[in-house]
Amino acid sequence: MPEAWNPEQYLRFKTEREQPFWDLLALVRKKPGMRVCDLGCGTGALTAELHRELSARETIGVDSSAAMLSKAPQTPGLRFIEARIEDFDLGQFDLVFSNAALHWIPDHGILLERLTAALAPGGQLAFQIPSNDAHPSHETAFEVASEHHFKRHLSGPVHRAKVAEPSQYAGWLYHFGYGEQQVRLQVYLHLLPSREDVIEWVKGALLTPYREQLPEPVWKEFLERYRALLLSRLPDERPFPYPYPRILAWGMLPG
Repeated sequence: MPEAWNPEQYLRFKTEREQPFWDLLALVRKKPGMRVCDLGCGTGALTAELHRELSARETIGVDSSAAMLSKAPQTPGLRFIEARIEDFDLGQFDLVFSNAALHWIPDHGILLERLTAALAPGGQLAFQIPSNDAHPSHETAFEVASEHHFKRHLSGPVHRAKVAEPSQYAGWLYHFGYGEQQVRLQVYLHLLPSREDVIEWVKGALLTPYREQLPEPVWKEFLERYRALLLSRLPDERPFPYPYPRILAWGMLPG
């Protein structure tokens, strides 16, 4: 199957996509000589910032996209591994960090228990996940993908696993032994030039699994169907206010 992740497309809204990273990083407590893992690191640019801001001893960035990792920077103490988060052998870290990646993986209770097992005593878990599946930009994608003409080409589910409520993540962190935690839902309001730019936004992430599986002619039909349906559901405002809720969560184990 073709590589669907396109770094240039993803970074068209670089500033807007990066702000949650900085908000999440602000929750992390810096300690000397940290060993850090960044799951779903993408191009690695923010992984390098994470490594620098924490003055980490070692930082490992993990991503399943070779195209994304081809942009990864070279910095002492920083290395990258091409692997799926589900398959990566985590080892022991002082911080497991993930910015906008875990929502692609189902069964978050099981996942968070596994990530917790990868932490050293006093270790920290910090993750940010989009919680925007109820917006027309996302609902329309799931709706179009469920149409027979497109669904028959898809090997997996047309709708990714549902993200839990913030209170559920707080409960999981408590039960997995985090003595301190912060969990919050934050809405980022992005002012895009027009409603058409919502399509460009989702082409950078949400639509990639469909792009990856659909033959090129069918993908073009999918995109046109999605465009027509979505634009009929969005008001024609310029600039276009695109609210994007995200869950930010941090926890620290006892030392």
